[in-house]
Amino acid sequence: MLVNADFSQRVIVSSRQYQWVASPQAGIERVMLDRAGEEKGRATSIVKYAPGSYFPRHVHAGGEEILVLAGVFSEGEEHYGAGWYLRNPPDSSHRPYSEEGATIFVKLHQMPPHEQCRVRINTRDASIWRRQGNNEICPLFSSEFEQVWLQYLAPYESMLVKSVTGTELLVLTGGLAVDDVAHEHGSWMRLPVGDELEVTAGKQGATLYIKTGHLRGALMGL
Repeated sequence: MLVNADFSQRVIVSSRQYQWVASPQAGIERVMLDRAGEEKGRATSIVKYAPGSYFPRHVHAGGEEILVLAGVFSEGEEHYGAGWYLRNPPDSSHRPYSEEGATIFVKLHQMPPHEQCRVRINTRDASIWRRQGNNEICPLFSSEFEQVWLQYLAPYESMLVKSVTGTELLVLTGGLAVDDVAHEHGSWMRLPVGDELEVTAGKQGATLYIKTGHLRGALMGL
């Protein structure tokens, strides 16, 4: 299956364009933002768990990255509310479920084989946010392969995104304008290597998930 699988092209998916499709597991549906392969292929998705739904235990050969957007997402006896950021390294396994329901942002099969770092960060902990110039930054992960962070833009603040190594943005709160088109929270953007884009926060500001560096491997089919 191929969905937005040409990583040399810019892609913008507004939350108003979401197309929810059923997953192989009852009670779980998803919006496919990009995909290259079948169930165990490279994928970026918004996934919604109905109350009481689950996936059977399975292994993620290429790792899994999760940001909990709403509700409570669970693995075993560990429960993560909105704002938690998780990384499960390659060849890790789990049985994910949600008793009350949850919506998560998920990236599958996008980690290098040598990565062994298990990450759990509560981004709603104000102590881990840092002031960087006019911006507020919450660092999530950094390696020679990629960098991931959250960034808050004040109302009507503009930012030029220079996608030197490829960049992804997910609007978590507020909204962004791109070329005078408004994109509400939940909107997702992928900029190819060498692209650049100016974005402007709306009247409520905007909190963004930002990821860079990882698209170089996608262009080479890794």
